[in-house]
Amino acid sequence: MCKALADGVELSSFAGGPFDVRAVVAGLRPGAKDGFLLGEVPWERFPQGDRVREAVHLLHTGDSPVRTGAGVVSGMCASDMRAAAVLAVPFLIRIAADTRRPRRADALAEVSCPARACHFGVASREELLLHRGDAQCADLYDDYGVEVTGYPAGWSVAAARAAITTDAALLQPLLGDPDPAVRISAAYALATANDPDHTVRSALRTRLCAEQDPIARAALVLATAEATRAHPHPPTTAWMRERWVDRTQAPEIRLAAAIGWLCLTGEPAPDDLRAAVDDLATAERAHAMDALPWMAAAGGSGETGLRHCVRKMLHPEQPEPVGYDDPWAPHH
Repeated sequence: MCKALADGVELSSFAGGPFDVRAVVAGLRPGAKDGFLLGEVPWERFPQGDRVREAVHLLHTGDSPVRTGAGVVSGMCASDMRAAAVLAVPFLIRIAADTRRPRRADALAEVSCPARACHFGVASREELLLHRGDAQCADLYDDYGVEVTGYPAGWSVAAARAAITTDAALLQPLLGDPDPAVRISAAYALATANDPDHTVRSALRTRLCAEQDPIARAALVLATAEATRAHPHPPTTAWMRERWVDRTQAPEIRLAAAIGWLCLTGEPAPDDLRAAVDDLATAERAHAMDALPWMAAAGGSGETGLRHCVRKMLHPEQPEPVGYDDPWAPHH
């Protein structure tokens, strides 16, 4: 398919066919996913599919004493190759949901990588937490561009989000997992689900009432903001404002809510928000908040994700820090 696209064949001619990863993922039998019947998945149709299959197998068996298989999916996404990685998503979710699996946290950390395109180093109000439409149609090919293989990135993103949406019921219980890292990764994955009836957002808000860890609570706030940006809900935007205004909230929650509110509105940043963020966004707290995958992805060379967000959203006049490297800029 990638060669055909390079030769000028119309993208629409592949829609719904055997090389459309959206159709492939949608066509996977529930029994194949639940039974880890990896042989039923056409990995070979997509670049490096065999490598992804092997990574899923190793994460599922957990036989190796080292973290074998971990990082393959996220590494491919960082290299802008998502199509094969998407095929792993239903299986990664099932590994994460199975408390008997020793690599479940590693698997869950990989789940949402294919569901986000070109988000590394992104920290502006306009781009952070943004889902570029529903990514279901061929006309979004231009919005998302192509992967390095020539495959339409929008198709990969759409397929990953659809897979996460289908298995949201498996992910939601992980919001209450004993491991804070699992809870954070679950929130990060669920934030990409298609949620027109606000079921996911309600689950995030419900969990927030019980969550005690301040970083995990901040994850729930950011996940709520991302879900709301995809499916606008003015009362939730107002709720975000209440969180950052409330001085009784933990600093991490107030910072997450301030960033979420800025991404959900076009209003100028009020003076009290600026003052609160500048006061709370200490270097120590910025490093601690890099445990949040949103902040880890937003960071640049020599700058934490939180500080990058603060600078881009509230102090755009400030220059890039010395040594900053734009991950999307061409390199020669």
